[in-house]
Amino acid sequence: MPNKLANETSPYLRRHMNDPVDWLPWGDEAFEKAKRENKPIFLSIGYSTCHWCHVMAHESFENAVVADILNKNFVAVKVDREERPDVDSIYMRFCVALNGSGGWPLNVLLTPEGKPFFAASYIPRDSEYGRAGLIDLLRAVNVKWRNGRSGLMKTAAELTEGISASQKGKTAQADTSVLSRAVSQLKDSYDAEYGGFGSAPKFPSPHNLIFLMRMASATGDKGLRAMVENTLKQMYRGGIYDHIGGGFCRYSTDREWLAPHFEKTLYDNALLSLCYTEAWQDGHFALWRDVAEATLDYCLRELKLECGGFAAAQDADSGGREGAYYFFTEDEVKDVIGTEGKHFCECYDITPEGNFNGDNIPNLLLNNRWSLLPEGYDEFREKLRIFREGRMELAVDDKVLTAWNGLVLMALSRAAWVFGDKRYLAEAKELEGFMEKRLYAGGRLMSGLCKDKLSDEARLDDYAFYALGLLELYRADFDVRHIERATELADEIFAHFADSEGGYFMTSDTAEELIFRPKENFDGAMPCGNSACAVLFDLLGRYTGEEKYRSAQKSLLESLCGSMGRYPAGSTYALTALISAVFGTKELVCASADGKLPQSLAAVMSKYAPEMTLLLKTEENAKELERIAPFTAQMQPQNGKSACYICQNGACSLPVTEL
Repeated sequence: MPNKLANETSPYLRRHMNDPVDWLPWGDEAFEKAKRENKPIFLSIGYSTCHWCHVMAHESFENAVVADILNKNFVAVKVDREERPDVDSIYMRFCVALNGSGGWPLNVLLTPEGKPFFAASYIPRDSEYGRAGLIDLLRAVNVKWRNGRSGLMKTAAELTEGISASQKGKTAQADTSVLSRAVSQLKDSYDAEYGGFGSAPKFPSPHNLIFLMRMASATGDKGLRAMVENTLKQMYRGGIYDHIGGGFCRYSTDREWLAPHFEKTLYDNALLSLCYTEAWQDGHFALWRDVAEATLDYCLRELKLECGGFAAAQDADSGGREGAYYFFTEDEVKDVIGTEGKHFCECYDITPEGNFNGDNIPNLLLNNRWSLLPEGYDEFREKLRIFREGRMELAVDDKVLTAWNGLVLMALSRAAWVFGDKRYLAEAKELEGFMEKRLYAGGRLMSGLCKDKLSDEARLDDYAFYALGLLELYRADFDVRHIERATELADEIFAHFADSEGGYFMTSDTAEELIFRPKENFDGAMPCGNSACAVLFDLLGRYTGEEKYRSAQKSLLESLCGSMGRYPAGSTYALTALISAVFGTKELVCASADGKLPQSLAAVMSKYAPEMTLLLKTEENAKELERIAPFTAQMQPQNGKSACYICQNGACSLPVTEL
């Protein structure tokens, strides 16, 4: 008989509704039961495309012995981390504090009040190699809860107080020294041979690459640009990039980028597409555009839902094995392609013995001509993609998450205006229309939608990335309404998320009250909400000229620099806003005589110039633009010609009519 998760919409939670464990979703019912029955809570946090979550589920949560122990002695609670990142954020901090690292699945033992006294990631069912398995752990905790509960309660109280206190704000000077330290730290961890940072496992971290590109542009340091391009090249060559269907897997298990964990997430692919597009802007190397477009096309083809939003992820497991969907045998390739199959296999390292545990992951790591593939290979890859689709199906987590869709809006809009691609512009506008119509309830932005049911109210990153997506869309279609709506979202951040000690909380002042109100200052797999806000306030200050955004940017950067401490490389997306503050920006206003952007100016704006913003003023939008950006009020065409005004350091130039 299904448990209480059968009433949920999250694909991850519903996957566990037939477990023998009597799971409850996060909420009052679970905590009231724990208090009433005087039991500790076993909290399990994961997500639907997580391979090790699947492993632990099959080993333990489908096991009758484990279920019996949990059902008799604990209140078992399941949380989808993508649906409740605030809950995940709080308890992951405890896991890292206790163990030095974290990950998913995340397993936490709580008092009935929600305070943790134990946390760990994957736990095997049975004890082995001196490590306690889940069965023995639960039995030991049950004995301790019955006979020595006061010690557990004391531990829980001390841990909660300590982690909560660690959020206390402090400020530091936001200057070039912070940027220099971040660059130095990234250089120290950079893998010069294979690109990326650190060793295995290796994550793409596109926000690090965007930061380095912008530092290279600001300082003229070509070595930083070389680090970025080597990383982009090696990721593309490896198996982390899907050479058959486009898009990137979550991360690589090895240093060379060959063998990934095969889940594909929306936010990774949106950010990586944005990163490759930005790389293309500086130099127009064709491969960067090819990868950016193939990644966006993957998202449009396989993650876009009928409702108009984008699904969260595709599963890692298929056919009962992780990655089976992506493997090819030499015979399969030859059967699908025909006579050219032999050469295709040579190109992509597909061999009879396999290149990964007896299987083949298509890659270009051994191909010295990786940037110049033979003619016709696009057709071959498409044939293999269609063949792959027919042999098995990948599960899709169809949650529409507001922040992640904001990232896709950014990526589609950037591709639209940089590549001049009307198809991406149409897709961006459709997504923006969906978000405006479907992700609000009672005038408030919500954190997502699943199966036509809205989730809880939006968090900081939902507001920030949605607003950044709107500003990218403005660059593509010059609809002033996008800037106006971005200012409205920013004003909601000011009103409901601000911390009087500096920075912004993850949750609003009207959200569910947790054991403490989380605040994130470090970037993870995607930039945190405070980093996104720093970039948002920077851009809004430049577009509108309003002092409140410039002031908010300054105070937020000082708060973030205080929290960064000795490791500013952990907040590189926020540091892109600091680059603007330190090296200066240019605000270009074009007062158009005919309502259009001059072609010569459009060509200039497609180049790499992250320090530049552009406002287009026309007869039709003049009043609306002047209301949002009062500094444009006196800017007019000159003698019947379009005029450009360049503003920097608080002053605007005289109008120029010849570029």
